[in-house]
Amino acid sequence: MKIYQSITPDIINALKAITGPSFVKTDKDMLLQYQTDYETNPAMFHLPEAAVIPANAGEIAEIIKLANKYDFPITVRGGGTSLADGAIPVCGGLVLSMERLNKILELNEDGMYMTVEAGVRTVDLQTAARKAGLLYAGDPSSAESCLIGGNLATNAGGLKAVRYGVTRNQVYSLEVVTPTGDIVQCGGTLKKCSTGYSLEQLIIGSEGTLGIITKVTVKLIPLAPYRFDVLAVYTDPQKALYMVPKLLKAGVDPTSVEYMDNSYVRDTADYCHYTDMPHYEDGIYVIITVETFREDELDAKMESVCSICEDSGAVDVLEADARIWNMRRNVQTSCEMISKVFLTDDVVVPVHKIAPTIEHIMKIGESYPFQVKINAHIGDGNLHIVLCKMDMDDATWDKNVEEFHQQVYHYAYSVGGRLAGEHGIGAKKLKYMEEFTPSGELLIMKTIKRAMDPQLILNPGKLIDA
Repeated sequence: MKIYQSITPDIINALKAITGPSFVKTDKDMLLQYQTDYETNPAMFHLPEAAVIPANAGEIAEIIKLANKYDFPITVRGGGTSLADGAIPVCGGLVLSMERLNKILELNEDGMYMTVEAGVRTVDLQTAARKAGLLYAGDPSSAESCLIGGNLATNAGGLKAVRYGVTRNQVYSLEVVTPTGDIVQCGGTLKKCSTGYSLEQLIIGSEGTLGIITKVTVKLIPLAPYRFDVLAVYTDPQKALYMVPKLLKAGVDPTSVEYMDNSYVRDTADYCHYTDMPHYEDGIYVIITVETFREDELDAKMESVCSICEDSGAVDVLEADARIWNMRRNVQTSCEMISKVFLTDDVVVPVHKIAPTIEHIMKIGESYPFQVKINAHIGDGNLHIVLCKMDMDDATWDKNVEEFHQQVYHYAYSVGGRLAGEHGIGAKKLKYMEEFTPSGELLIMKTIKRAMDPQLILNPGKLIDA
């Protein structure tokens, strides 16, 4: 990996001249907040040399030009919710926080779009749309704390991807500061476009390595007035998982199809202080949401969903109330109760392979000395595997995690899957990206990175080893 120049007092003074002195941080106690994101393992923490909090794209452009001039790295930070070490400054240098770019600039109800800065919280974007009777369909579980810029950088998925797609499917256009400091507009509010490369789609999912997104125009859609949420409780994971193809072929067009194994049912119920959850001891939860524009359509689809769940072996089919969704949104934080250090993985496979993949991973997990927990967006093939370190020593943990990953990733690729469905590669999976990505595909990615960022200034040590 490239060796960068240190940040000198002259560079600090130049940064202060760009943003104002109060928005440049060098005190070690202040910098500690930037040494990690949602990573829980202290061995992965890295302290930056400085942090800067710019106000707009113009200031960001000047900071990037300064980095190119003095050859120091920049790590972009949104809400700090990355599960792939995406916001950790693994090469030191400068952390650039997007927190001040937090304005909703325009909501056009007739055009059904919204333009916001990259530091807007996803939940605030969702709320603004809903107040106008519209829906922003991106819905990551961390919506209350993550920023839209981070969603774009990782191409986040979330709870509604099975129907509406992932973040890239919600975007009209971007404003981006390139790795050499130019401010560029990519895309437009167009239903279709066949005018050169789709640059906004290239930038989305590039994890801050090809540019810093400063503004986005997102698509809005009409808000369906009717909705039902079903909780199907199973005691046999096979029956729960093999229900999915039947549901997706039934024409009910679900908005969400979520899976929680029993360890998550118990841990999230405890974390949320819910004492009377159905089948707490043995239940596997499948949560299904359907939204419609007509009440009679809702009734018909609800009957169909309930019948499919019952016929596939659900032991209980209930309304999924607010408690169920609160449990689902807290699967990650509930792990903090049982282990100080835990690792969250993110694998995606073809939807029709999700059932055998989860079965295979749980079988693999039986031979390891840590607890393996699974929650999944089973309607879109994306599963999250959590490994809990508990009191295991570092050497044993590292060895077993590596062996587990090799088995899981080889299996995922053997069935047509990939390393990440929505969390991104970050620093955590950098070496696996090199190992598992087909060589031709990897070469194209590295060629693009080197062409756009010849000094490797932006987010080094993430996504690809260029």
